[in-house]
Amino acid sequence: MGSDGQQVGIMTTAEALTLARAKGLDLVEVAPTARPPVCRIVDYGKYRYEQSKKERENKKHQHSNRVKEVQLRPSIDPHDFGVKLNHAVEFLCDDMKVKVTLKFRGRENAHKEFGFQTVQKFIQEVSPYGTPDAAPRLAGRNLNVMISPLPESKRAPKPKRHADEEQSAAQGEEEKQEGFVNNPFSSIDASPSQ
Repeated sequence: MGSDGQQVGIMTTAEALTLARAKGLDLVEVAPTARPPVCRIVDYGKYRYEQSKKERENKKHQHSNRVKEVQLRPSIDPHDFGVKLNHAVEFLCDDMKVKVTLKFRGRENAHKEFGFQTVQKFIQEVSPYGTPDAAPRLAGRNLNVMISPLPESKRAPKPKRHADEEQSAAQGEEEKQEGFVNNPFSSIDASPSQ
């Protein structure tokens, strides 16, 4: 291909190089596997810039695998378990993988069955949103399992976490629209006294 984008046709490498040198440009091989190989006569720096720009644009539209980690303990408090479960469900609903890590310390190493029970309970609770890639695996003092999100059509709907916060935010927005701002100092007269 010539510098103006028009096809020049099939020619030898020597002819293509002299044509490129005559125009003060470079001969760049675009498709080396094609028969005959496809080359372009372009400014190499500009060509590299355009290629990197295309790659960056393609990267934007790619779906990257994101992994979030949730750490548990064998004797975790029920409230903490619920908080970590809510985080995991939120990550799975956002199409992220969740790595569940349970750490054993001290005497907990003697009773690893409690850790396995905790992880199994976690997997069971999160099952409407994701499935484990493999069975929980013991690696040193850690028990690991990777949970992948279910397809959106098979996944349970995303739970509404802060319903009361959303309601109060909506109420505050209505009050702003009406001209009333919930300010503790609103009862103080702002006009200067004489």
